[in-house]
Amino acid sequence: MANIAFSRIDQPNVPAASGARTLVATFFLAWLALVLTLATRGAFTAAPGAPPLALLIGLLAPLTLFLIAYRTIPSIREFILSADLRLIVGLQAWRWAGFGFLTLYTYHVLPGIFAWPAGLGDMAIGITSPLVLSALLRRPGFQKSKSFLVWNLSGILDLTVAVTIGALVPLLATSLFITVTPAPMSQLPLVLIPTYLVPMFLMLHLTAILQTRRTK
Repeated sequence: MANIAFSRIDQPNVPAASGARTLVATFFLAWLALVLTLATRGAFTAAPGAPPLALLIGLLAPLTLFLIAYRTIPSIREFILSADLRLIVGLQAWRWAGFGFLTLYTYHVLPGIFAWPAGLGDMAIGITSPLVLSALLRRPGFQKSKSFLVWNLSGILDLTVAVTIGALVPLLATSLFITVTPAPMSQLPLVLIPTYLVPMFLMLHLTAILQTRRTK
């Protein structure tokens, strides 16, 4: 997200607002540094049976700042609305790495009730990302289509479901976890997923949707 400063497909000559790219890059670097610092101190680890409030804050805080900046800072709003959708969609291809959740399940690091939906959902978005990118390249108007909107909403739903399962199931259905719990997701390096990568991918989906709404 930090390096997205290309023009939209339908407006190739729209430059990013002055200073917005630096501001966005600084935000993402600062957020990463903060997450790493807090994680090394165990700040995201919740007590057994307690809700993972620190993880939820780590997820929601950058999203909240993103939406506030979009609403209140014109240069950031223009930066978001002029970002290249091709790059945004291409970055989602990294979510094929959701296969890693299934690997961690195989080695009894994560429970299946979390690993399977999180892993398969991410893989579905990652694998279909090149198809969506191809459609954008072949048909510039595809960004205004229902299919493109549904794909982005599906990506948001996948991340939301994974976060909900990881946060609520251990509290509401403790019998589903015997010796394997989602606790490793609150420790390095896995904690970077809910506190950094998930917010970033959500911002990418939201950016695509905001652009779609603007061009309709």
